[in-house]
Amino acid sequence: MTTDRPPLPPFTRETAARKVQAAEDAWNTRDPHRVALAYSEDSVWRNRDTFLTGRDRIVEFLTAKWAREREYALRKDLWAFDGNRIAVRFQYESRDLDGQWWRSYGNEMWEFDEHGLMTRREASIDDVPIEETERRIRGPRPAAEHGRSLPVR
Repeated sequence: MTTDRPPLPPFTRETAARKVQAAEDAWNTRDPHRVALAYSEDSVWRNRDTFLTGRDRIVEFLTAKWAREREYALRKDLWAFDGNRIAVRFQYESRDLDGQWWRSYGNEMWEFDEHGLMTRREASIDDVPIEETERRIRGPRPAAEHGRSLPVR
């Protein structure tokens, strides 16, 4: 039996925005098991050049990701929505094992089942090296900033 994970499709602007914020909040915990609960058991992912299927593989992927992307902090913005699909743009910053800071820019396409679980996630991401003084994303987004977009550059 599958537990519903609201908000459920079909999405409105309000419910799509809540789904995006919930995803941002979960990813900012850097807890692979918590994040994976938002995906169906057989969720299909493309993340850059990596293709995987299933929650167990998602947990493995995220565990390795956050082992190498230190001090990871993310912002997601709703781009578009229709029915059971949401498009998101995002930025995150992290520090690699050598101490180099990165800002990563990306777009995601999400598809959900009737229970509000993500069945498909496709992410395209580009990385830009930055100096620590250029950082602008530090930790989870304060509630007062929910719904605010970051500039592209």
